[in-house]
Amino acid sequence: MGIVVAATVGASVLAGDKLLTPFMERWQHWDAKLLVDIAKYGYDGDPAADPDAGLPAFFPGVPLALRLVHVIVPDWSLAGLIISLVAGLVAMTALARLGEFEGPAGTGWRAVLALLLCPTAVFLFAGYTESLFLAFAVPAWLYARRQNWMAAGLLAAGASCVRITGLFLALALIVEFVMRRGRAGKAAWLLVPFLPLILYSAYQHRRTGDWLAWQHAQEAGWGRQMVWPWQSFWTTWQMAAGDGQFVWAFRMEIAGALVGFAVVIWLLLARRWSELVYVGLQLGALVFSAYYLSIPRALLLWWPLWVMLGQVSARRRPVLVLYALVAGPLMVLNTMTFISGAWAG
Repeated sequence: MGIVVAATVGASVLAGDKLLTPFMERWQHWDAKLLVDIAKYGYDGDPAADPDAGLPAFFPGVPLALRLVHVIVPDWSLAGLIISLVAGLVAMTALARLGEFEGPAGTGWRAVLALLLCPTAVFLFAGYTESLFLAFAVPAWLYARRQNWMAAGLLAAGASCVRITGLFLALALIVEFVMRRGRAGKAAWLLVPFLPLILYSAYQHRRTGDWLAWQHAQEAGWGRQMVWPWQSFWTTWQMAAGDGQFVWAFRMEIAGALVGFAVVIWLLLARRWSELVYVGLQLGALVFSAYYLSIPRALLLWWPLWVMLGQVSARRRPVLVLYALVAGPLMVLNTMTFISGAWAG
């Protein structure tokens, strides 16, 4: 609700007396627009525009969902918002239950509140991939913690349809299975999340002749070649210390990386090996890139972080208040930035 209020006020300020149509159009920026283009035209993109080599970087889960919802919701932007809203409700419910499962009492709702106050929470509401991914991934993890490996594998397969992050989830589930000494007869379900990844690679190979089309699209669309982490940090640092409209965005990237390293160290010290695999592999992929990009957005997907914040604040209540005082204003600012069309993560 806070995202809606911030966006509504922001839209009215930025758009003057224009109402519904401009408001809806303000959600069609960056990835949200590209996902709609895939849903409308396929991976070749809009035939009336220049070809976008970055489109194969997006997995087909959200475009397929957009096409389904578009059957009854003609407005593509509204269809994306509905998908994120419904998926977000599922994800937040699962996160609350996961928090309560991990304990102590009260962890669940605090974890949800911490996530919704995250500075990049606007991407849980916009027509991006985060909400739909979490709607599959968090329940998959909850079922894994309860050792229901069939449900965990099937839900993780849904997550793999949405983002390459599903690969890291699949690997983390295998580690969780080994740690909990799951029954050998259930192990085959942990292979199911790899199937969408293989099928999508096969589809792009048939279309382009490239088995790693999604990875090469990252390079072509955003220049995300693999480099040594100190090179990536130095490049990002220079952009954060310079001038221009992206300065604060790159400063947020560095802050996000610092949070990521803190989470990895905490998981390592706590010997939470499966969650370390999930978070650590994501952070590694991001910091070995040519420069830091979308790390603050990636934090949205790291439910171990939000459960941990829920646990800490359940024991020490002022922690959540302090977090809200810092993160809340940044969330509103980032929401206003996104709906104005500027880069926000």
